[in-house]
Amino acid sequence: MKRKLKIKIILVVCLLLVALLGSLIAPYDPLKVNYNLSLQGPSLSHLFGTDKLGRDILSRILCGAKTSFGLTFLMLFLIVIIGVSIGLFAGLLGGKAEHFLNSLMNGILAFPDTIFAIAVVGVIGAGLFNTVFALAFVWWPKYARLTLALVKQEKNKDYLIVAKMSGVPLITRILRYLLPNILSQILITAFLDIGNMMLSLAGLSFLGLASQPPYPEWGAMLYESKQFMQVAPWMMVFPGLVLFVCVLLFNLLSEDLRDYLDPKHY
Repeated sequence: MKRKLKIKIILVVCLLLVALLGSLIAPYDPLKVNYNLSLQGPSLSHLFGTDKLGRDILSRILCGAKTSFGLTFLMLFLIVIIGVSIGLFAGLLGGKAEHFLNSLMNGILAFPDTIFAIAVVGVIGAGLFNTVFALAFVWWPKYARLTLALVKQEKNKDYLIVAKMSGVPLITRILRYLLPNILSQILITAFLDIGNMMLSLAGLSFLGLASQPPYPEWGAMLYESKQFMQVAPWMMVFPGLVLFVCVLLFNLLSEDLRDYLDPKHY
């Protein structure tokens, strides 16, 4: 494994550890209100400054990391499970099922992701989990289409035909033979999308569709900082910078992992 890839993996692991331990290492209670400290700039006592309610921004970023990462991985899990399941079903059945799935996916993919997600949130209501559901609804066709294409490549190969002729049950053929041969491509794609999913979630939070005050979440912190951009720019700069660094690191790592796991690498 290349040295650069190892370094990026270590950095991502450190980020995830910070997210898990954020509430333990935060210097202040992220929910504690102190109007005497309202909108104070960065200082030795508050490295990232304070917000309009006097809450420590560094503490809110550290504690909000668990929410931001947790919701991103929850969304990724839902998207992969739904997309892969539907893609497998349509790919193995073919015919009308495949035609219906393609029509449905084309209909969803015809709309820009963010606009469609906003429309879904408008129907089901705002909130963190509703936003996750809306984004999952928008993103699953990508994984269904990928799975469908991979299944069509594999389903007529000898190892699956022999397994079918030998009387191996369908679910066993899928889990033991088919999935292991297509899973690597799906996982690589999923890892490549982590950064985009974080940005999508933060973007809807920034629009005020996912925020659940007073609990910290990076996109919600950006939303709260909009009206104070002129007088307290640190409220937007630091959460935005942390989000940028995390997305950049995940994107760089995913590209290296794709190159490393690509069969051509060998």
